[in-house]
Amino acid sequence: MSKTPRLYSPYDAPLWESIQEGQMKLQRCRKTGAFYYPPGPVCPQSLSFDVEWAPVSGRGTILSWTVFHRQYLPAYPAPHLVVAVALEEGPIMIGYMDHASLPDLKLDKPVAMEYVEHPDGYRIPKFTLQ
Repeated sequence: MSKTPRLYSPYDAPLWESIQEGQMKLQRCRKTGAFYYPPGPVCPQSLSFDVEWAPVSGRGTILSWTVFHRQYLPAYPAPHLVVAVALEEGPIMIGYMDHASLPDLKLDKPVAMEYVEHPDGYRIPKFTLQ
């Protein structure tokens, strides 16, 4: 276990803190009500600074996927299944799934987010088929 230190920007620290608590939060514009990702200083639609961190359901549908057949990081052995998911709230997130799910993947298939322990000692989101 490498215990790589986690370095966060002022914009994504609340996101990772919410993941550690087991309920992902994303930024939401108070002016439009729209969720967005990645986090930043202003809403990308309205350019308003009036934003808040709000919980998301973690539910969504598969937009795309790919399999990495080469190991790039010690904690992610090949083959490594990576998915693009459209969350119910609107944002698109990239995450991973167990490779055993590959035969059952289909576009628009429903998924849910769960939180698993990373070998370096923190939680990360992972998608599972529903």
